[in-house]
Amino acid sequence: MAARRDRTHYLYLAVIAAVVLGIAVGFAAPGVAVELKPLGTGFVNLIKMMISPIIFCTIVLGVGSVRKAAKVGAVGGLALGYFMVMSTVALAIGLLVGNLLEPGAGLHLTDAARQAGEKQASGAGEGTVDFLLGVIPKTMVSAFTEGEVLQTLLVALLAGFALQAMGRTGEPVLRGIGHIQRLVFRILAMIMWVAPVGAFGAIAAVVGETGLDALKSLAVIMIGFYITCALFVFVVLGALLRVVAGVNILALLKYLGREFLLILSTSSSESALPRLIAKMEHLGVSKPVVGITVPTGYSFNLDGTAIYLTMASLFVAEAMGNPLSVGEQISLLVFMIIASKGAAGVTGAGLATLAGGLQSHRPELVDGVGLIVGIDRFMSEARALTNFAGNAVATVLVGTWTKEIDRGRVAEVLAGRVPFDERTLVDDHAPAPQPAAPEAEDEAPGQREPAKV
Repeated sequence: MAARRDRTHYLYLAVIAAVVLGIAVGFAAPGVAVELKPLGTGFVNLIKMMISPIIFCTIVLGVGSVRKAAKVGAVGGLALGYFMVMSTVALAIGLLVGNLLEPGAGLHLTDAARQAGEKQASGAGEGTVDFLLGVIPKTMVSAFTEGEVLQTLLVALLAGFALQAMGRTGEPVLRGIGHIQRLVFRILAMIMWVAPVGAFGAIAAVVGETGLDALKSLAVIMIGFYITCALFVFVVLGALLRVVAGVNILALLKYLGREFLLILSTSSSESALPRLIAKMEHLGVSKPVVGITVPTGYSFNLDGTAIYLTMASLFVAEAMGNPLSVGEQISLLVFMIIASKGAAGVTGAGLATLAGGLQSHRPELVDGVGLIVGIDRFMSEARALTNFAGNAVATVLVGTWTKEIDRGRVAEVLAGRVPFDERTLVDDHAPAPQPAAPEAEDEAPGQREPAKV
């Protein structure tokens, strides 16, 4: 078994080699490199294909096995409250650093950049009502076929509550969904072996498109953004994780190292969502907490996107010679945080949100979005990495606050004594949860506490 599991180390070494090779090809043959973009797109699409069934199975199993429906509401409410607070903190940090750096000063807008900004603004900017109505799928099946995370989340919650109310009669359905979940994770493990090809195509294309010269004049905003994201993760999230859960942020990030590598090569945190669900359960957080916090966080916990939108808005205003006042900064960026929900895992969605926000508040600044089109892909990587780290930390924190985490298990896993099973992305040897006897008259037969993974 150990030998088979160790084979996955070669997979991620191959991803690193593919990234290096992609960069080399991008510089040596830009024209050829750009044509390789479908390789990266195809791999990300394969991952996205698996997200809806994974979220559905995880949430249904988590919610369906909870004893009381109120517990699900408590976890969801706590998670949303935390997401709102942390998005506000990220927003404030981005504003502070952006005002200190004044990264757009001295740049000039070209006709090509103006046209790129107009292109991003067209069709961007979804209203709050449209967003809320968009959560409701046309049919229960369309939630899976259209790949909408929030629609899948809604259907899964309804199915989970229904199975919860069915009591013992719903247990065969839960067991069947459990088997489907294992099948889905096994398929995902097979797809992961294509990661080096996807990483090579994605990196080669972006280097071939932008080149080196396009990045030099924009180094200030890029470096400033990366440093800001790093400070937010290691200082803000790290301190919170240590104080609340007693967990070292470096140990947690090391545990998720392969997921960060996957995100870095695809620029999409969505590519690592299924693995985050599996790894958080393996870490010792209960299924309901993982099943609710992780998918919800991918739409509402946008720490990296918040920092990006604040700094990019200030950058565009400075570059256009029309700086934003403090009041304008706050109103514009609060709007952007609301408008960006659901865009956390999608490459380039932050750029469209930025253009849409400027179009609705300061139309004269939209042309300036074209200034950062060339580097948005590189900033998208930091954005995705920060969003992913924020969701991992949030899952541990919510599990701690709700007492739905096995602290002993966490210590063992982070110390490397309980390795994650890379072959299946789920622990095939964990004992199946057994139905618990009813403990009170107000509990439906067969409903039970979630098993600690």
